[in-house]
Amino acid sequence: MPSPGFDVVIVGAGAAGLMCALTAGYVGRRVLVLDHANKPGKKILMSGGGRCNFTNLATGPANFFSGNPHFCISALKRYRPEHFVELVERHGVDYVEKAPGQLFCAHSAKELLDVLLTECEWAGVELRLKTAVERIEPVGEAMRLVTSTGRIEAGAVVIATGGLSIPTMGATGFGYDIARQFGLEVTETRPALVPFTLTSQWKARVADLAGVACDVAVSAVRAGQRLGPGRERRYREPMLFTHRGLSGPGMLQISSYWQPGDELEIDLLPNISVGEALAAARHDTPRRQLSTWLGECLPRRLAQALTEWHGEDPILAELSNARLEAWHERLGHWRLKPAGTEGWRTAEVTLGGVDTASISSKDFSVEGLPQLRFIGEVLDVTGELGGYNFQWAWASGVACGNAL
Repeated sequence: MPSPGFDVVIVGAGAAGLMCALTAGYVGRRVLVLDHANKPGKKILMSGGGRCNFTNLATGPANFFSGNPHFCISALKRYRPEHFVELVERHGVDYVEKAPGQLFCAHSAKELLDVLLTECEWAGVELRLKTAVERIEPVGEAMRLVTSTGRIEAGAVVIATGGLSIPTMGATGFGYDIARQFGLEVTETRPALVPFTLTSQWKARVADLAGVACDVAVSAVRAGQRLGPGRERRYREPMLFTHRGLSGPGMLQISSYWQPGDELEIDLLPNISVGEALAAARHDTPRRQLSTWLGECLPRRLAQALTEWHGEDPILAELSNARLEAWHERLGHWRLKPAGTEGWRTAEVTLGGVDTASISSKDFSVEGLPQLRFIGEVLDVTGELGGYNFQWAWASGVACGNAL
């Protein structure tokens, strides 16, 4: 027997889905949220080391990758970081600013999820877990969902199923399948905000450096050339050596821009002019070993490894101008080509998704089928590391919820 009708059925009980649900509930809609998982908000709970980097105060369109970079502007302008901060503060959730603009829960991401679930309850939203959606079909100007628990009639359906990252958390390509079913394009998807793996040669070289971290500036080099002005991304963030390769914020950031075959260019000493500093050290302390000087600028294990990789550890006085320039290149423009990334298993987000060409940036409805909408990560809108993806979830959820 069909379930009682709902004005809105939202598929996906993650950040965007819950935000859309509570917003639509408060404007008087009868809202049902469905999810195949046994718990809501799993990605919220695990993000940021369990403390959830829930927004970034500096959020703007430039912090996002998309085939249509203008698509996100409208929603981001209408629901800004300070709006979500006000919601968090209203519920008494303590938060900290770990890095400029990056806000985390002070204690646990569970507090943030509780805020969303409480607001959904207050807004009269119904939540059904362990419910798989088997089919969605238009019925006149409404929609029908066939689920594992029965048939549901809805005025509108919102797809908020996220992307493909971290399949152990329940991620699937369901949202993309629905988009294709209704004739929408899905741009190429690949893992983003993900650590790099290294070739066997480099993996052997860095094996003893696992756990070593340092601040770097990193960019990607494509086919031997950086892309033109305005298209290059360069991130100045920490890098971490792991047993499998390279991680840390700097590597996660550039992974969204990197493509297979690209090299990474890493400045190991972004805070100094390496050539000038080495020349000054050669003049001032000519009897000092190069490894000693490096050990004052970098973690000692990395400094030692660098001299071993290049087979030389002279005293500074022995560095000719040509050798000094070679070390300037090695330290300031270290080039290596990753073997790949760790893939969907550890990727924080999905790059690519439902093409926004047929999606309204005002209410997130599908052109020609306004009773179907897509929000959040399932769309071809991907933020950088640092709270931007959650702010996109909140903003797209609110924009859609208010328009239902």
